[in-house]
Amino acid sequence: MKVIVCGAGQVGTSIVRHLASENNDVTVIDQSPELVRKIADSLDVQAMEGFASHPDVLEAAGVRDADMIIAVTYSDEVNMIACQVAHSLFDVPTKIARVRHQSYLQPIWSDLFNRENMPIDAIISPELEVGRAVTRRLWVPGAFDMIPLVDGKVRVIGVRCTADTPIVNTPLRQLTGLFPDLNITIVGIMRDGKGFVPDADEEMVIGDEVYFVADAKHVNRAMMAFGHEEATARRVVILGGGNIGRYIARELEDHTGVSAKIIEHGKARAEEIALELRRTVVLNGDALDPEILDEANVGSAEAVIAVTNEDEVNILASLLAKRAGCKRAITLINASNFAPLVSSLGIDVIVSPRAITVSTILQHIRRGRIRAVHSLGDGFGEIIEAEALETCGVVGRALKDVGFPEGVIIGAVVRDGVVIVPDPATVIKPKDRVVLFATSGDVRKVEKMFSVGLEFF
Repeated sequence: MKVIVCGAGQVGTSIVRHLASENNDVTVIDQSPELVRKIADSLDVQAMEGFASHPDVLEAAGVRDADMIIAVTYSDEVNMIACQVAHSLFDVPTKIARVRHQSYLQPIWSDLFNRENMPIDAIISPELEVGRAVTRRLWVPGAFDMIPLVDGKVRVIGVRCTADTPIVNTPLRQLTGLFPDLNITIVGIMRDGKGFVPDADEEMVIGDEVYFVADAKHVNRAMMAFGHEEATARRVVILGGGNIGRYIARELEDHTGVSAKIIEHGKARAEEIALELRRTVVLNGDALDPEILDEANVGSAEAVIAVTNEDEVNILASLLAKRAGCKRAITLINASNFAPLVSSLGIDVIVSPRAITVSTILQHIRRGRIRAVHSLGDGFGEIIEAEALETCGVVGRALKDVGFPEGVIIGAVVRDGVVIVPDPATVIKPKDRVVLFATSGDVRKVEKMFSVGLEFF
């Protein structure tokens, strides 16, 4: 597949790394000579300096033969025009654009991106995606990640093992006997910064970050097995009233029994969101000011959500809130080098806009019968929801006979709305939804096994 990526920032570089690792033909365009040089030196891709929406620059990048253009520069307008030019002048089949300003995304203007006006196949809004990711994590106390799949019937949960986790130091093959109603499949473990797919003899240890797949109905029981019985947050303090904070507040207002407060530094912005929100208390002040935190009663909150534009403010304010007595901190961090440090400081959940945006874009790159894709870890692998077609090689065969690569593990099979926890004798049938994990090196093999994306690969 030949792909043009416009923008060599954090998101663009992450997407390019994914595509290049799968031997796609990738060309990157960016205005910054430094970023162009950096990505060309570190990855096996073509990189060129230029303005991504200019037709001559796109043509020089080989857009006439491109299967896809992914526009993720810092400018919404450049991203949209690059896609328009790619469609109108070069007939590129698939066009993806990152659009951040919420004005473009209001329902009243939904016709803007149809085929007759601005034919963009997928619009990615980082703020909305991050807002959704934060609220998902909020509803599963104790989890640092939660991914809903198969119309919400299946959930992928990320949970950290502590001294209070009853099932540490127990071989995975014994979990079914010890907890017969657990009904989960552990698909990946991050240990000391490295990820691996566990076998049946593997044991979880304190400090492991474990990803498991479960029937949505059994998540609470599974969290209890990991030592988490916390109640869902009812008092929430949001630090930062930008697009993400405002989105989260609107979502929380739709949940009866949940009260939220926002601390916003900018006076004009605080007044604006105070008029917009119905039940949310808006405080104008500095999230690092102990008096403002005390006024927000952060010590009595079950959760603080730090989503300002500054990583340092998010980290320090989260720690102040935890020290004041707040039970849980969900913290937005853009810089990937901060993440390994802050989890040891007591921050419960780290939210990475870059990782979330990359996962969203991957869903559109994986074509055919791949229904959803979510990246886990920093390039560790992907959680994939695939639909089994009658003609694909996995149908009609027991899982033990399919010959999945070692880096692939089946987490759940959904048939006629019923979630099945698979075993080696489970037979895949047509129209089954299969939730699996694949390490980054095995993703392409999975796509081929499910007969997807042939028009692109």
